[in-house]
Amino acid sequence: MNKIAILGAGSWGTALALLAARNGCQTLLWGHNKEQIAMIALLRKNQRYLPNHTFPENISVTSDLAEIAAFSDLILVCVPSHAFKNTLIQLKPYLSNQVKIAWATKGFNPDDGSLLHQIVAEVFSAQTPAAILSGPTFALEVANNLPTAITIASTQVAFAKELSNILHSDLFRTYTSSDVIGVEVGGAVKNVLAIAAGIADGLGFGANTRAALITRGLNEIIRLGIKLGGNPETFMGLAGLGDLILTCTDNQSRNRRFGLALGLGNDQASATLEIGQEIEGISAAKETYLLAQKYAIDMPIIEQTYKVLYEGLTPRTAVQNLLGREQKPEY
Repeated sequence: MNKIAILGAGSWGTALALLAARNGCQTLLWGHNKEQIAMIALLRKNQRYLPNHTFPENISVTSDLAEIAAFSDLILVCVPSHAFKNTLIQLKPYLSNQVKIAWATKGFNPDDGSLLHQIVAEVFSAQTPAAILSGPTFALEVANNLPTAITIASTQVAFAKELSNILHSDLFRTYTSSDVIGVEVGGAVKNVLAIAAGIADGLGFGANTRAALITRGLNEIIRLGIKLGGNPETFMGLAGLGDLILTCTDNQSRNRRFGLALGLGNDQASATLEIGQEIEGISAAKETYLLAQKYAIDMPIIEQTYKVLYEGLTPRTAVQNLLGREQKPEY
């Protein structure tokens, strides 16, 4: 029986723990909040995030990283991007050299805008088997066992196949890829564009605007992704266009709901408080904007979203700035 340790007891980590357990894995779910983990252990479910899903017997929980390391050499990280590096640093002393690291975290390292695979190589080594899971996935739908497809990207083909075999099921289809960079960029930047799409809908601009924003936003993802070393084909797949459409169009997306609130005139603090979960697109907006500046990449939607979030630009002015840009060929 496969063993898998999952770091992060939020909605996504919990949903992946349920998936792995359904597939017959012995699963250990870790969370940093001891009180939360104690409550999960008592109730046998994550009352805060997925209250309608009782844990099967093959899911255990812990707040002890040493226990995680002793349990399995396959670690799946589902913590927010701002906690990704520090979590790995805390975990490292307990691990052997045989560790395999996968992550379902989407975002950049907020310290310097680096990609998460670079953090894995820095904390462990460039030879450490490493893979990213990404694609159009809402945690609740995975927990509810609704049909889903994702991409598992790794430069180590054997590890991608191993992880694919563990997670694949009749209702959870896994595709493999070697384009780690492209998958990471798609997963990070789509959260910013989801905020932009939410803002536009909150302002009442309609389906035409949303479709244009998604399409031109995809162009921005592609430009940045290629510059960083991604494969253009990746951005037309599940981890690119698929995830972008999902996050920009459905209100299960926290980033989209945050943008909606801004478009309706709410301030950032109240919108964040109401959602009550991590909104990755807020930090990703700054990191993406800085990368665009660094590499002189034209990313106007990202730029205007950044200015709304960090420079006090009003959402309506941001839209006017986009519409008022100089005319040019589409390609």
